[in-house]
Amino acid sequence: MKRPALSVLAIALLALGATANTPARADDRPELRISSGAADNATLDPHRATSTVDKGVASEMFDALVQFPPGSADPKALEPDLATSWEASPDSKTWTFHLRKGVQFHGGYGELKAEDVVYSLQRAADPKRSSFASTFDLLDKVEAVDDYTVRVTLKYPDAAFLGRVSNYHGGNIVSKKAAEKLGDKFGAGPIGTGPYAFAEHVTQQYVKLVANDAYFRGKPKVGAIVYRMIPSDSARELAFTSGEIDIMQGKREQRWVERSQKRGMKVDIFDPAEFRTLHINRTIKPLDNLKVRQAIAAAVNVDEIVRYAGKDVADKGCSVVPNGYLGEDCSAGAYTYDVTKAKQLLAEAGFPNGIQIKSVVSNISAQQPIMEIVQAQLAKAGIKLDMEVVDHATYQAKSRQDQSALVFYGAARFPNADAYLSEFYDSSAAIGAPAAQSNFSHCSVADADIRAARQEPDAKKQLALWKDAQVKIHNDVCAIPLFGLKQVWAHGNGVDYGYTLKGALNLQPPVTEATTVKR
Repeated sequence: MKRPALSVLAIALLALGATANTPARADDRPELRISSGAADNATLDPHRATSTVDKGVASEMFDALVQFPPGSADPKALEPDLATSWEASPDSKTWTFHLRKGVQFHGGYGELKAEDVVYSLQRAADPKRSSFASTFDLLDKVEAVDDYTVRVTLKYPDAAFLGRVSNYHGGNIVSKKAAEKLGDKFGAGPIGTGPYAFAEHVTQQYVKLVANDAYFRGKPKVGAIVYRMIPSDSARELAFTSGEIDIMQGKREQRWVERSQKRGMKVDIFDPAEFRTLHINRTIKPLDNLKVRQAIAAAVNVDEIVRYAGKDVADKGCSVVPNGYLGEDCSAGAYTYDVTKAKQLLAEAGFPNGIQIKSVVSNISAQQPIMEIVQAQLAKAGIKLDMEVVDHATYQAKSRQDQSALVFYGAARFPNADAYLSEFYDSSAAIGAPAAQSNFSHCSVADADIRAARQEPDAKKQLALWKDAQVKIHNDVCAIPLFGLKQVWAHGNGVDYGYTLKGALNLQPPVTEATTVKR
């Protein structure tokens, strides 16, 4: 859904001088020009930014208690960010964080204090203000012990709690004063502590961030970041090759990668892969019939899809939990491709002449071609798939209104089984539920295992519960796991990220205070 255009003056008023302590570039530091392929940004509120394009921009403006080192997506590598140190109680239910002193919010909103952290975590746990509330529903109490100490008490043990308060999704810390003052408009004038501050958003044209020279890690080497809206793949590539942009999101296709590398482009392929899944929406008949769901699974040739995506960018999935996540279990095996079996199952379900279903499909290059392959595969089994191809924002909206029988969805989450199972397969996260997230299939068969694992302090027992959940979801055919699609970007010869890029949970190459660009 597109929001009304905001004038530069209106944005400036909203942000209340968002660049007061970070003036628009008045020196000779270069601008870094990026295009993610977005048509526009819906929100830059880090507790609401769920799309790849939104959270990539928001990530430059916010910090968290702990962070993934730039260029890493490894949860074992988490390091201090706004917290300099922390302790956990022996039962992992109480966590105490000691804050860095002197950290300043953008726009003259003052020093980061414990009250901002308390407010941010409570906000992240509030379904009315956060898209990641279920990640924080284990919070029992968040307290400011003093100005620089925060104590978090959990409802149940969580040895991996640091991941929840990392610089990813709801872990980002916002200014309490700014968020309370701006309310619903905070996403149009965000205030954080990151290396770059919000400056301007011209709808469907660009978002501009400027260097936060008061950043606690040092003055950024880039004076500003301009995110240009170039949704056309060909237009974006032309802008890149002509030097109009410095970093671009590429096409996550093997052919594009190989062609671009032959042309001398510096192509970045990195984790985490966005796990592609075909969710089967049982609220739309006849998908409430298990045999029909089994027929769809038998009609989809995942190997053919993976071959199309390519060896460098795609890894075939074996479970509804993404490849490499802690707790992934493949004991149930993949669904067997068998067109004859699919037809037989449909006949047994009472549909000997096949069925007709609808899917709302995004027109982005990472989705539409794959769904066209799925459409052709299903047709061989007598399953006619009517595709409504729309822009990505409309696809997101319609999918969350249960308008699609098959929802092709790609996501990367914190790399453990709980994060994925809770968001996509717990009935409390089903579309339409009070704490709705992304359970497009309305799956409920594994609720007990998912919820028990979330509170299980014993690592072996937790893994066993996650395994049981995955087997049940597989047998009930809530979704068809397809493949993990890695991130593909390209950067110009003059760009130096300032780190080695191996992973980025916010799905774009992070721009840090150390990033440089030469022209």
